[in-house]
Amino acid sequence: MSTLLPQALLVSGAIVWGLGWLPLHHFASVGLVGMPLVLLVYGLLSLIAVPLLWQQRSAWWPQRNGLLAIAVCGGGATAALVTALAIGDVVRVMLLFYLAPVWGVLGGWLWLGERLSVLRVGALLLALLGIALTLGISRELIQPLSGSDWLALIAGLGFSLNNLATRAADRVPLASKTLAPFVGSALIAALLCPALGEYPPPLTVALSWQIALMALGWLLSMAAVQYGVSHLEAGRAAVLVVFELVAAVLSSAWLGAQAIGTHEWIGAALVTLAALIASWPDRPALTVIRSPSI
Repeated sequence: MSTLLPQALLVSGAIVWGLGWLPLHHFASVGLVGMPLVLLVYGLLSLIAVPLLWQQRSAWWPQRNGLLAIAVCGGGATAALVTALAIGDVVRVMLLFYLAPVWGVLGGWLWLGERLSVLRVGALLLALLGIALTLGISRELIQPLSGSDWLALIAGLGFSLNNLATRAADRVPLASKTLAPFVGSALIAALLCPALGEYPPPLTVALSWQIALMALGWLLSMAAVQYGVSHLEAGRAAVLVVFELVAAVLSSAWLGAQAIGTHEWIGAALVTLAALIASWPDRPALTVIRSPSI
């Protein structure tokens, strides 16, 4: 099967995720951030997810543990990342979250038996170098880890585990794998909102349809990403999703007050090159055909 479609969908979904800071900033301006936002958006999506998951229960039941892992890891990664971005420094959070390719490549090698080729490792290192250049790593970033830093690391690890579980649960329908993290995020937010004393603000008609529009965008992008990681090796998928970082940093620089510098362009180019290298099909082993003995 050609990997062109899953790669294209995975990159497209990752870019949409990278532009997610735009609605997040809008909602923050009206006092809707962190767990309350997760509860509203993913609670709305859960109204769609739960009936469909129940309808497909006979298909995913044999791999129910895999689906549970997708819900917990994917939902936990979303909740942790949204909270980290709300309370921490965005640059540090994104940098620590994008250690995810490391976990993805190593996890695919350790747990799924994927080949750790020199080309794949080189693409990973190139992607990390591109991340460093894009974010403009400096001495100020090397500080003791704070609570938001740990949340970003947990989010990156959870996202990588979600990708590994998605690939391993190969008999679970795509719809179930797409919708399970929504339910996981909503349940985690429902537990954490009372614990943290954070609750959603009063909803207006305008805010309600904006939340619904964001939920629809998240649904479509998640479906694209889940299709991609279901049909690609974990190591390759982990490098391709770095497009989210490129989209986030460059779009914020383009639309914000910060000008795009040379290091951002070089970093974006390196990440793109790494993604192309990672998506290059592995060379099949040569088969030696021996002449029959006479």
